[in-house]
Amino acid sequence: MKSNVNSNLSALFSLEGKTAVITGAGGILFGAVARGLGQLGVKVASLDLRLNEAQKTADEINAAGGNAMAAEIDVLKSESVTKAKDAVLAKFNRVDILINGAGGNHPKATTKPEEKFFFSDLSLEGIRFTFDLNIMGTVIPSMIFGRVMIQQGEGVIINTSSMNADIPLSRIVAYSAAKAGISNFTKWLAADMALNHSPKIRVNEIRPGFFPTLQNADLINKTPGTLTASRGTDILGKTPMKRFGKPEELVGAIVYLCSPAASFTTGSSIAIDGGFGSFSGV
Repeated sequence: MKSNVNSNLSALFSLEGKTAVITGAGGILFGAVARGLGQLGVKVASLDLRLNEAQKTADEINAAGGNAMAAEIDVLKSESVTKAKDAVLAKFNRVDILINGAGGNHPKATTKPEEKFFFSDLSLEGIRFTFDLNIMGTVIPSMIFGRVMIQQGEGVIINTSSMNADIPLSRIVAYSAAKAGISNFTKWLAADMALNHSPKIRVNEIRPGFFPTLQNADLINKTPGTLTASRGTDILGKTPMKRFGKPEELVGAIVYLCSPAASFTTGSSIAIDGGFGSFSGV
């Protein structure tokens, strides 16, 4: 009896043989996600604007005994996303999972102590870029890879929002608003897929907290390993677990959302933030 229970649980969380498309897989966070899924027997399409970085991730997965390919993708251009989709289908013949990991902020969309929102040179171009990268960079791949899932009658889409979607941080006005837009889009797409296409196509999101990367180093650390007095220390002070996240800590939530264990889960959000969004600081 015990062995049957273990067997059933293994099947419930198994992703063996599935094909996952991951945008932003050349970066620190979603490179770790790609490698983690590769270790679980998932066929991985590592996609990134920086083809060399996407290829490094794919090479690491293959060297560890997995099955991965790399392709260049500009998530803001439909023709580029379509070309990447065609390459994935030529290699793996289907798309079971789409993880929209591409996103980020722009320095010119971030206010500074000496540059306030209403009286500053805050760049409208930087704001537009941040909205495009996060929102359109999620919408366009979801449209193009989502069509494949509709034809298959099943699939999983995972979007990347942020704890900033509910609790906007100071300075990052465009990023916070854009991530809130992703959260709204996730719910809309989840309902649309289930109602109008297939209830076996599920759409959910993860909401990472603070995971140090090269991109946010200026907001958290002026130098690696050294907290800024005004930012990094404040972040840890409002994080009950008193530490930053590790890239591999995104994998567990993603595995759950992609697995049969989450077959009745759509339009949901999982926070991976060390408790940041649950604590007022008092």
